[in-house]
Amino acid sequence: MNICLFKPEEINQPLDLRDERGQHIIKILHKKEGESFTAGIIGGQAGSALITKIEGSFKEGGKLYFNFKPESDGKPLTKLKMIIGFPRPIQLKRLLRDIAGLGVCEVHLTGTELGEKSYMQSTLVEKGNAYKMLLDGTVQAGSTHVPQLFLHKTLGECLEAVTGDGRLEGGRLLPDQDSNLLLALDNRRPTCSLTKAMEGSKVIMKKNLVAAIGSERGWTDKERDFLVEKGFTLCSMGERILRTETAATVAGSIILSQLGLI
Repeated sequence: MNICLFKPEEINQPLDLRDERGQHIIKILHKKEGESFTAGIIGGQAGSALITKIEGSFKEGGKLYFNFKPESDGKPLTKLKMIIGFPRPIQLKRLLRDIAGLGVCEVHLTGTELGEKSYMQSTLVEKGNAYKMLLDGTVQAGSTHVPQLFLHKTLGECLEAVTGDGRLEGGRLLPDQDSNLLLALDNRRPTCSLTKAMEGSKVIMKKNLVAAIGSERGWTDKERDFLVEKGFTLCSMGERILRTETAATVAGSIILSQLGLI
């Protein structure tokens, strides 16, 4: 736990020692009265918290009193959005934690034609459990900003939500190619490498960067055609076939590196 995060209504309020954060501060960090720990407000500022009093014990439901002093903006999220075909539940836990650590601003989990439909019914994708994984990744990164999570039944529904901020043409809303850079990872029909697709100073000026990664069986030809029609560039990260969770982390790292953020 590289930062203790609190909801806005929790800041400067007594913290129950039985709370995970209270136990971490006392048992792991071994903090005492008069000492400080790194803290932040979820979605807000980060800073230090001075412990003013520790009252009672863990068993008795003791309290830790602190005063929070904001010092920074808490490492804002990047402009990278990721579309992920639903992976296996055990992969999803690691995936959400890792890409939250990278600072992805939005995660869109979607059903795909080759994806296992039962994965979408897993309790791990319920908002509370998935949010916990995103929060864990945010804490690991020492940030205060948690990525937004969206669930979609189909790729079509997902793309409409992610890229439907462009211009009207024939009564249909199309993605704005001048504002968005749309990339779909694919090792079957790539037109270039991911690094090549990220070349050029204009990339930095894009309002949104979207990286789409299929489920463990990849995209179908129909989905590839659909992605291209929507303005995505099919690109690869080499000949090796990666797990969805690995591909997401590697792609996110390459994109953010090309932007000079890591």
